[in-house]
Amino acid sequence: MAGQLYLCATPIGNLEDITLRVLRILREADLIAAEDTRNTVKLLNHFEIKTPMTSYHEHNKVEKARYLVGQMEAGMTVALVTDAGTPAISDPGEELVRQCYEAGIPLTSLPGPSACVTALTVSGLPARRFCFEAFLPADKRERREVLKELEKETRTIILYEAPHRLARTLGELYEVLGDRRISLCKELTKAFEQVFRTTLSGALARFEAEAPRGEQVLVIEGRSRQELKAAEAEGWAGLSLAEHMGYYLDQGMDKKEAMRAVAKDRGIPRREVYQGLLRARDDQR
Repeated sequence: MAGQLYLCATPIGNLEDITLRVLRILREADLIAAEDTRNTVKLLNHFEIKTPMTSYHEHNKVEKARYLVGQMEAGMTVALVTDAGTPAISDPGEELVRQCYEAGIPLTSLPGPSACVTALTVSGLPARRFCFEAFLPADKRERREVLKELEKETRTIILYEAPHRLARTLGELYEVLGDRRISLCKELTKAFEQVFRTTLSGALARFEAEAPRGEQVLVIEGRSRQELKAAEAEGWAGLSLAEHMGYYLDQGMDKKEAMRAVAKDRGIPRREVYQGLLRARDDQR
């Protein structure tokens, strides 16, 4: 019989946040695949768990995943843990999950701590709708593209950032998003947990003046739908109706679809678009 993969969420700070089920699986598994064995051994020692470990991290995730899949095909049960939180979320565990599905290896996730969700719940910002971007891309072009996408994001935005890049990232966010509410969270679930609720301009001023310590979770207010619609309408207003129609016709829409899209963009009835196009045509004669 083939073995199985268990994705085991581990504490992001307070060790009491581990679940009884995760503790049982870590004891019963044949092997624990850990992002950093030096970090995980502290957790295992605390709970007196003696299961063998192997390293599984960003730099060996493809070839090591093949090895682990082979072990599970031979009947081994593997528990995957990240340094802290839930595996496969902004984490190399995503690759192992993919290979397990391709190989037909059964797997399940044991829910538990996650820094992004924990930060969202204490941020004081709207939590019904949110998007998680983890760390912004290092590549400059890709980074600009992601920031441009976030400019129009109406959901609450969650990012991770390292202390040495925090001021730079806050500056980029302020430049692209404008001044929005933000909560910066660190040391979550630990004795000295901190949640700094401010604005992007306020956060930038603080961390340009003082060096931040520790990795931060940034929870940023999304753009209001009303503001977004007003900005889009202002942008479309710079085009004539014919130019606006041409924009959609060039994308392959038929005239009815294009007229419907133009009316929606401008917040006017379709009949008004039709009449405006007729007047423009008559003026050209």
